[in-house]
Amino acid sequence: MDEKKALGLLKKAPLFSRLSEKGLKSILKTATEKEFKGKTKVVAEGTAGVGFYLILAGSAEVSRGSEKLAKLGAGDFFGEMSLLDGEPRSADVTALEDTVCLVLSPWAMKGIVSANPEVALDMLAELSRRLRETDRALS
Repeated sequence: MDEKKALGLLKKAPLFSRLSEKGLKSILKTATEKEFKGKTKVVAEGTAGVGFYLILAGSAEVSRGSEKLAKLGAGDFFGEMSLLDGEPRSADVTALEDTVCLVLSPWAMKGIVSANPEVALDMLAELSRRLRETDRALS
């Protein structure tokens, strides 16, 4: 994907929308772009989490066992929990169609958060939203 398109998608992602173009470019320099064919498992529940994923194009489904938990699309992210706490993945994430993700290593993500604290605040807001959705689903 060309840099201009990737920058535009990063800017649209709520997690990075408050960053300057310089900040967005620094993310692109440290990230790896990975493509996943449809029906491919991107991460597996119970495995070690070694990356943060931001969907640039396509869609993915989050599931635990046979239970579908969420559908994600461009601008959505996953892998933040394992990145933050070092615990194994809490769910499977499977590409529903050909999907392109920007993948950040734990050390790259920590550098981004250190340089841009607003990213951490936005990540916390999203984690809180997801927890509330889970609470509502369970009650």
